Amino acid sequence: MSPVLLEPVVPLSARRRTVPRWLRRTTGPLLLLVLWQVCSATGVLPADMLAAPGTIAGTASGLLRDGTLPHAMLVSVQRVLNGLVIGGIVGVGLALVSGLSRLGEDLVDATVQMLRSIPWVGMIPLFIIWMGIGEAPKIALIALGVAFHLYLNVYAGIRGVDAQLIEAGNALGLGRWGLIRHVVLPGALPGAMTGLRYSLATAWLALVFGETINADDGIGFLLNRAREFFQTDVIVVCLIVYAALGLLADFIVRTLERLLLQWRPTFTGK
Repeated sequence: MSPVLLEPVVPLSARRRTVPRWLRRTTGPLLLLVLWQVCSATGVLPADMLAAPGTIAGTASGLLRDGTLPHAMLVSVQRVLNGLVIGGIVGVGLALVSGLSRLGEDLVDATVQMLRSIPWVGMIPLFIIWMGIGEAPKIALIALGVAFHLYLNVYAGIRGVDAQLIEAGNALGLGRWGLIRHVVLPGALPGAMTGLRYSLATAWLALVFGETINADDGIGFLLNRAREFFQTDVIVVCLIVYAALGLLADFIVRTLERLLLQWRPTFTGK
């Protein structure tokens, strides 16, 4: 007679999932925050070198109450969005021309690859000469960094489409535009999403440099002013805002990926 199991057998992988994932992901940052606070309270980390977490929280609260931080965030987000739209149109447009046509590749790709090797931060002096010291050079710097990332990834996505899919489309009677619409562009979409994630990260980096160009508002302006007065608490607040906005942008792109790439099952880890 076989033994009777009084309790169901729970796989080991299921037991590991009893701890919520969000809790596991926040454990590291929380431990780092506690260590930071302890070092500040015991004097191991001097206040003039790096403000304590409590001081930074108070500074952030004050900047939120008087409206300084929300206004700076709004200005910076507008700059990033403008640069992202302009750079996205240019980068994706050039990638389509170069990726979908051999003639377009001959005319566009070599020039883009040459320009890509130039540090885009080094273009700041020329942008100032060409566009002045207003909003235009800041947005142009963001657009430049965004365009290169999108171009590379969209172009690679187009040229990475499986040739057998193209043959299958031809066998089904799809014309050139039908192949582009139903085979090539969907196949290039994963690369475009990757390029968008890289572009958003570059956009925030370019914003830091762009807001050093005679800026009188924005997060970069607060950061530079705090540096002049050695206000480490304000500097850390600005860095935290940059990080939070970057995480929010990455979350939005990840959500778009899940919605647009439902047809492509991927490995999510074990």
